[in-house]
Amino acid sequence: MHKPLLVTDFLDRARRHYGDDEAVVATTGERFTYAELGDRVDRFSAALAERGIGKGDRVAVLDPNTHYHLEAAYGTMGLGAVHTPLNYRLTPDDFEYILNDAEVDAIYADREYAGKIEPIRDDVPTETFVTNGADAVDGEAGSASDASSGSPRDGDWADFDTLVDAAGPDPDVDRPEMAEDDVITINYTSGTTGDPKGVMRTHRTETLHAYLVSVHQEIRDDDTYLWTLPMFHVNGWGHIYAITGMGATHVCTRGVDAERIFETVAAEDVSYLCCAPTVLNMLIDYYEAHDPPTTGAADVRVATAGSAPPEATIRTVEDEFGWYLKHVYGATETGPLITTSDARRHFDDDGPDRFAVKKRQGLGYLGTEVRVVDEDGADVPRDDETVGEVVVRGNQVMEGYWNKPEATEAAFSERIEGYYHTGDLATVDDEGMIAIQDRKKDIIVSGGENISTIELEDALFEHEAVADVAVIPAPSDEWGEAPKAFVVPDGEPDDPAALEDELTSFTRERLASYKAVRRVEFVDDLPTTATGKVQKYELREREWDDEDRMVGEG
Repeated sequence: MHKPLLVTDFLDRARRHYGDDEAVVATTGERFTYAELGDRVDRFSAALAERGIGKGDRVAVLDPNTHYHLEAAYGTMGLGAVHTPLNYRLTPDDFEYILNDAEVDAIYADREYAGKIEPIRDDVPTETFVTNGADAVDGEAGSASDASSGSPRDGDWADFDTLVDAAGPDPDVDRPEMAEDDVITINYTSGTTGDPKGVMRTHRTETLHAYLVSVHQEIRDDDTYLWTLPMFHVNGWGHIYAITGMGATHVCTRGVDAERIFETVAAEDVSYLCCAPTVLNMLIDYYEAHDPPTTGAADVRVATAGSAPPEATIRTVEDEFGWYLKHVYGATETGPLITTSDARRHFDDDGPDRFAVKKRQGLGYLGTEVRVVDEDGADVPRDDETVGEVVVRGNQVMEGYWNKPEATEAAFSERIEGYYHTGDLATVDDEGMIAIQDRKKDIIVSGGENISTIELEDALFEHEAVADVAVIPAPSDEWGEAPKAFVVPDGEPDDPAALEDELTSFTRERLASYKAVRRVEFVDDLPTTATGKVQKYELREREWDDEDRMVGEG
């Protein structure tokens, strides 16, 4: 028998079997059952349909992990429209590019971020604008009569709750026929090699990835999941589906705050959360200063990804917090998750050797073929010394890049046909566990966010004091990696420290704040090849000389 794999099945199952159980603890203090969540989703679908949104249309969601994101995502997908989540840390120029590239038809933007959309409204194809705080956004949501009907005047922001209320109980939502190979989500990369690319994900890829997450992250219906991981981040690593489908509870947040995380874990009996290494470091710093309770009534497990956490971090999380840590790995294009270090037959749960294993990116997920290959596409030996590129095949891997067939072809064919090429360089041990050593491309992973060195270099080149520049990832205790610029100044600077501060501010003004250069070193020249290409590896080797690997590990 063949039954299409559709993402709408996740909420349908939860409503069917867990309708009276708690689905969402909202940032507003409200609590919703799965029946109530489903009703709000249906009403939002009806509001979108009334505004002409249908199958295949793109609906952007700009939201910091509130219940509105869940409702907007499922409301969009219930119409067969394409959920297009946006990174709320980006700039208006970034949003302008993405909204145009995806030809977005409607956007829901949280009240704190709608102001970033307002300046570009005349420059994007989007016609429907919704927020959860219309009165707070410039260009308010229209007259009282407009608001009561849920139909704002042209140019106004509609209010999310007003639209939901106006739809009335049991709205008649006509769910279209959908196929598992239909694109249902577009996740934009961080633009590490130029403009951001839209990663197309189908019902099938999203569903199978969520199944894999449910197995490897051991998600159960009695879990309480704390949203510290951005929902925009490849649909929150698939947790908008997996947590919902299993009938577990979502605890929403508005950003990451160490004190609030500990308080919520204890108060809500949180059993599962995800934290980038930088968030784990924030929690450790707060714990050492304040000694808060680290658990409630439930045992806690935490997943981390990005740069490998140092052993000291894992030791503190497990031995002092009392949490069980799972280190996972992947990329936007791969679902994202494709490997896990949670291979318990390879370590003793209480033994000190487990920390070295848990630092590794690990073994491939079920149904996922992860290989490390040389330039000719042959597997490197399992000697934990020979370096190759990580390539992957799996049902959770993307369909391709939105409107970029050439980039899609290149991503699946460079060393070996039919595998997605991650650009990450790794070794493999005798158990088949991979360990990332370096990055083929000049990508900086800072606090779990990708930063393009090219983008930073382009920004710095605009400053009149910069004659030449190369940006590389440098070790950072706080972020794992942080951007460092090697600058050849245009003349000897009168005050190098003041110029360093000026260049840092210069990049922060032009790019998202997390992309700003953190350190600047002035040099007479940059190492280059005979043809004038900058040899960044020399700069990286010098910068990472005291580290185990040329990947930020704190």
